[in-house]
Amino acid sequence: MSYLVKDYMDKTYRSVSVDASAREAAKEIAAIPDHGFVIVTENGKPKGVVTALDLVEKVVSPGKDADKVKAGEVMASTLVAIDPDEDLVKASAIMQRNNTRRLVVVKAGVVYGILSEEGIARGCSGYVDKSTRDVLKWAFPAQI
Repeated sequence: MSYLVKDYMDKTYRSVSVDASAREAAKEIAAIPDHGFVIVTENGKPKGVVTALDLVEKVVSPGKDADKVKAGEVMASTLVAIDPDEDLVKASAIMQRNNTRRLVVVKAGVVYGILSEEGIARGCSGYVDKSTRDVLKWAFPAQI
């Protein structure tokens, strides 16, 4: 069984330019409700992400005009990314180290998708179920 990022990533994502307004970023975030973020690009290259929480904390709560604030002003300043050919163990370590729930999957400056905690959990659930059954068979062979 493969445990590579490319096998667990979601290929659906939205993006906006660093010069897009916070309102435009919010509209893109709303287009895929269960994601809660949008990738911010500059000259077609990924630069960061804006999350729904970023918009609440940096635009809505302080009462700023969402049409005047740029996505580049509210995005996370560091893009946390991973290559699609990396393994999930490395991806998990990067997520933990950076305290993030998602990674942008990038190779040679091209976005391939998003890897999220949920994607890993969904993809690995069959493996966990099989492993649990195997352990139970080993521990209690007469009962299973």
